[in-house]
Amino acid sequence: MTTQTWIITGATRGLGRALAESALAAGDNVVAAVRRPERVADLETQYPGTFRAVRFDVRDTGGAPALVQTAIDRFGQLDVLVNNAGRAVVGAIEEVGDEQLRELMELHLFGPAALVRAALPAMRERGTGTIVQMSSQGGRQSFPGVAAYSASKFALEGWSESLAGEVAGFGIRVVLVEPSRFRTGFNEADVLEFAEPSETYRDVLATVRADMAGADGRQEGDPVRAADIIVSLVHGDDVPLRLPLGSEAVERLTRAYRRDLDGVERWAETARSADFADVPPSSRPI
Repeated sequence: MTTQTWIITGATRGLGRALAESALAAGDNVVAAVRRPERVADLETQYPGTFRAVRFDVRDTGGAPALVQTAIDRFGQLDVLVNNAGRAVVGAIEEVGDEQLRELMELHLFGPAALVRAALPAMRERGTGTIVQMSSQGGRQSFPGVAAYSASKFALEGWSESLAGEVAGFGIRVVLVEPSRFRTGFNEADVLEFAEPSETYRDVLATVRADMAGADGRQEGDPVRAADIIVSLVHGDDVPLRLPLGSEAVERLTRAYRRDLDGVERWAETARSADFADVPPSSRPI
């Protein structure tokens, strides 16, 4: 396989860490963009020639160009950008405030968008590159209690789908990874944030809160297997725009797509009746 250079955000643990280890084991170069470089010092010791840790906060969009330049200066190119850093806030819409919602948007949309903009010129110049956006099954369907998280992932998905169409002609690929529950630090007490429960929604969301709080260490997804799948795809010739990962994601997204299709078909005639009767169907290119 051709050696590739990766930038991976949120690589201190979980899927990000597993991705870094899998890419390094495959002989690739990895720049880990992390808030605490000391947490990946062991990888720097194990892979001194192919690993570099850089202190970076994804929410600092102004630092994105320097991060990309660091990878290019160190390894001569940038082939793969993985926007992986993320976390969730659990709470009803009336319980989650503007500050929490904005923070998730900064982490899951504005930060990744800045990194993509910084990476694209180098990828376009070489006519190759892969952008891996770590979304979620919650980026295609939502559930009570996770509106803020899903909103940020829905935004990432829409943004990335447009991106994929814009850059395909330059040889750049976009992959939206939609995992179900994987055994990472996502559900750990110091990562997962719970909004202060209100009396109004305490009982409504009691099951959701308990499920999210009790999931740590019991998730069915294996981050090592997931990372190996992603690395293999990146090194291959064909990648999907969307990649559900884990049995739960496949089953839940299948149900969601069928539900939505049923809804479109049920209301199709009502929807069509909103058009001018004398205007033919659109032949627009999009």
